Amino acid sequence: MIQLLISTDPISEGYVILITGLLIVFSALVILALFFNYGLPVMLYIYKIITKRKDRKISDIKVKGDSGFTGEISAVIGAAVHMYLSEQHDVESGILTIKQVKKAYSPWSSKIYGIQNKL
Repeated sequence: MIQLLISTDPISEGYVILITGLLIVFSALVILALFFNYGLPVMLYIYKIITKRKDRKISDIKVKGDSGFTGEISAVIGAAVHMYLSEQHDVESGILTIKQVKKAYSPWSSKIYGIQNKL
């Protein structure tokens, strides 16, 4: 039986992991930068070709008015929104009370029971 003995020290393995990680992170950043610079405009151009729409200006868009929407309806909607928003918050007094509380001794925060304590 033939055994291959490969000896690698931990420091060289660390360098390999470091370089691999840096290459992955920076290549992902470069790919994202290229996508945002060139990919999105290309996708928008393709979308415009697929939908076959021409670019419209805001002045070309006509707003249709609803004759059934009167001032009374607008007033009722405004009053309802005002009542809803005013009911959301509790009325508080605005008085702050600060009380000092004495805590009992807790061994969880004591330094004498540290990890290095050898009894």
